[in-house]
Amino acid sequence: MEDYFQPLALQVQVVVVDTTTPAGRALFQMTSVFAEFERAMIQERIKAGLDRARVQGEVLSRPKVPLKTERAILKARRQGKGIRKIASEVGCGLLSVFVYG
Repeated sequence: MEDYFQPLALQVQVVVVDTTTPAGRALFQMTSVFAEFERAMIQERIKAGLDRARVQGEVLSRPKVPLKTERAILKARRQGKGIRKIASEVGCGLLSVFVYG
């Protein structure tokens, strides 16, 4: 089993980062820390934007399919038509046919 896990060494030729050396590992780990930090900042900004939108009363969901379209989907499903055919006939997406059919 120990033979299965072999040490991995990464050598980036463009920037010359050799992960087999202490300096290379440190640089690689610092890059990882900054990438993780940036991802956390993006998540925080998105959450703040969604919270602000909720406070302003914006609806944060997909628009509803009109009742006429929903009835057409149900009728076509009862007739045994396929999902793709219904979506093209009614003029909506496949997911809408799955949800409302």
